[in-house]
Order: sequence, then C-alpha cells, then structure tokens
Amino acid sequence: MQGFINLDKQFGWTSHDCVARLRKLLRLKRVGHAGTLDPAATGVLPVAVGKATRLLQYLPTDKAYQATIRFGVQTTTDDLQGEVITSEVCGGLSLAEVTEALSKFTGKIEQIPPIYSAIQIDGKRLYDLARRGETIEVPSRTVEIFSVEVLAWREGDFPELDVAIACGSGTYIRAIARDLGAVLNTGGTLAALRRTHSSGFNLTDSLTVENLESQLQAGEFQPISADAALQHLPSVTLPDISAKRWCQGQRIDLGLEIIGKVRVYQQENDFLGVGELQEGVLIPQMVFEPIS
Repeated sequence: MQGFINLDKQFGWTSHDCVARLRKLLRLKRVGHAGTLDPAATGVLPVAVGKATRLLQYLPTDKAYQATIRFGVQTTTDDLQGEVITSEVCGGLSLAEVTEALSKFTGKIEQIPPIYSAIQIDGKRLYDLARRGETIEVPSRTVEIFSVEVLAWREGDFPELDVAIACGSGTYIRAIARDLGAVLNTGGTLAALRRTHSSGFNLTDSLTVENLESQLQAGEFQPISADAALQHLPSVTLPDISAKRWCQGQRIDLGLEIIGKVRVYQQENDFLGVGELQEGVLIPQMVFEPIS
C-alpha cells in the first residue's frame, strides 16, 4: 500500500500518536506525517504511507486554521494547556479595537515561536528545555500570514474571538494569540485550534481514525494516490525510452522553459516520480516507480 491519508486528528493526540495508530491499523512500518499539530489542536494531518513517505518533502507548505483567541489570559504555553501567568478581566475590550490590531498580523511578520514548541536550538527541543526550567532566548523568524478573517466575537469578562487564518509554513497560531493580546495590552492565549487545510489537503475531505478503521474493516479503504498530492507541481510526460533512462538516474534534455520541480510520468497516468528542470534538462530528484 502506498499513497496519502487526509487524517482529521482528534483532540489530545500527538501527531506521533496518529502515526503509531495508523501503523497498527494498516500493518505498515512506513508511515509518516507532514505539518505537526499540537495535541490540543484538531484537523488536517496529512499522512503518507509506503513509498509515498518519500514525497512528503515535495508537498505544498500553505496552511489554514480556525482559531479561538481568549483575551485577558496569558499562559506559559500560549494556549489553555499551560499554567496561567496572568488573568485580568477585560470586559471593556471591543471588536473594533481587536479588528484594528489584527491588521498588524498580515503579510510577512516577525514572530517569536512559543517556548513550548518542537523547534530545536543547539540540537535540543524548546519544550524539553522549557520543562527543565532553563532560561531560553528564542530567536524570531519571518513568517507569512496571507489572510485573517473574523468569524465571531463573544463579549464577556474574558472575551473570545474566532478567526480564520491562512498562512505559510512555520507560523504558530499560539504566537499570534499571544502577540495580539500584547498589542491590545490585555494578554491573549489560544483557546481552540482546528486546521482546515494543510499541504494541499482540506478538512472537508478528511477521515477520522474511526472512519478509517470502518473502511478497512469493510474492505473499502483506498489511499489517495501519490501524485494527487503533488498537483501544485507542473507535469512532464516522457516517451518510453526517455522514461527508462530517467528512472536509471540519467538527465533528459527536454528543451522546456519550465524551471523547478515537476511531476514525471511515462504515460498520462504512470507516475514515475519528481524531477527538477534546469535550463531545459530534467534531472531526477526522487524516482517513485522505477521501470525495469
């Protein structure tokens, strides 16, 4: 078996938990995921099985989320899973103030990742250092926020905002909640997070672990084809002789003006792998289905 699974991750599971569960269900060792989700987050977790794990690096990196931000609260983890640092009623906060502050969070912005995150510094995970009580200076990074849309606003002592966020890779929604609260001088933390899109996969087409288990028991499960997840890449189709040479690691001069990664086919539906076009020459990057 090889291909992709568009998994709807449930609350409380780590991404590693999901992979371990799928390994047992599918009876496969080669299972991997793209785009880690925190245990408290739910939604789209792209999973590759079999040889498709080698294609994870070529998936698109854009993501989208629906998030709930709670104002008046700051925590150690920038979400409700951490210890509360401050908690102050801010019932006077208005949606107009929040909307104005949100305008600072689109485009390319500098963001300091949460201390409790999987980022490595000197080969050590930040969350491991934080749990040991070590003082850590986390460097900022440039991330890109494509859009932020207000979905709902709930007034109260600790008002909450629901937003839809489309962003590039490496963006921490927890950090947006924290920083938005800082801009408003109220404090803010992430109260809920659901990923609606990741690496080309959408929540509307996703499967829960229970859905997957039912399909497997009924003999109805079919993974998403390996190349279906790579539709953001242009494609080239090679004649039989050139296809065999390419699968053997040879470069093929196609004279095309396309530059960059491409899907490679022998015939219209015979996916061979991923190549890179440089000055009209097709260079093998990952041969998925070699021709004998």
